[in-house]
Amino acid sequence: MRFPVNFWMKRRVSPAAWAGLGSRFRADFSRCTRIIGVLRVLALVGLVQACSTLKIVYNQAPELAYWYLDGHLDLSGAQSLRLKDELARLQAWHRQSELPIYIATLQQLQQQLPQDLGADAVCAISTDVRSKLMTLSGRAEPAAAALADTLGAAQLAHLERSFAKDNARYREEVLDATPRERRDRRYKRTVSRAQMLYGRLDDAQLAVIGQRIEQSRFDAERAHLETLRRQNDALTTLRELASDQASGQPSTDRSQTAIRGLFERTWNATDPAERSYQVQITQDNCETLAAIHNSTTPAQRSEAVQTLRRYERDFTTLLSAKK
Repeated sequence: MRFPVNFWMKRRVSPAAWAGLGSRFRADFSRCTRIIGVLRVLALVGLVQACSTLKIVYNQAPELAYWYLDGHLDLSGAQSLRLKDELARLQAWHRQSELPIYIATLQQLQQQLPQDLGADAVCAISTDVRSKLMTLSGRAEPAAAALADTLGAAQLAHLERSFAKDNARYREEVLDATPRERRDRRYKRTVSRAQMLYGRLDDAQLAVIGQRIEQSRFDAERAHLETLRRQNDALTTLRELASDQASGQPSTDRSQTAIRGLFERTWNATDPAERSYQVQITQDNCETLAAIHNSTTPAQRSEAVQTLRRYERDFTTLLSAKK
């Protein structure tokens, strides 16, 4: 689920919790979070659990989402119980309603990957997945509104501090780096993700990635400003709802409308110039992914098909499982 201001998986696991996962699971879990990049290569950003520990991570998704939200909001006992119930219901719906769609998408991609792909084809997949994720976001709106109605001033102050920590980390790791360091980091990340799908890349293919990274119009500073906009929007919206509660004028309809608006502004930038920029970046990404795919050999494409086939089998198993 895409929560406002990118809630999902930006906060680091605590050392104690991480150590408790076990060394093999920690390694697989790290690979699983990186698989998001591979699936973005296919515009399947919603299938974040496609990895060797897919079933474990998918079945633990409500707990992971709860842990993350609790870390940002410092939930009370009553809030925690309700949120856990809501997340469990959301996952049950997702398993039965959405996994079949993901399986069909994976099957479709297996038919497409042996051929060259144009940027338009990649963008069409991205648009389709965006629609699926917006459906999931819409399904989560009532639960998000119910939680928002219970948040107090101290919890919103806690959220603001959490945002500040996230921002400080991003500044240290990205914004304070030199332009060359930023490009090198994006290059290494893109290579790693591509190789997870296609296998080892040769020098010519690596050069394709390097050229595309150099030509990219992505601006880390601008992306950060949009993140700040979303954070401020979330805090303003939640504080307005908290004020309604404090004044004795709560309204379920108003809360759901406010959360729906917040989600909409998260999906679509409010500034026309920013929306235009995001369209440009999306086009850049589609062209990059098409260029990488079209540089691959038949053997590499076969490897990618086999990878997706394994993901399809895992999702089929999850669909038939009770938990």
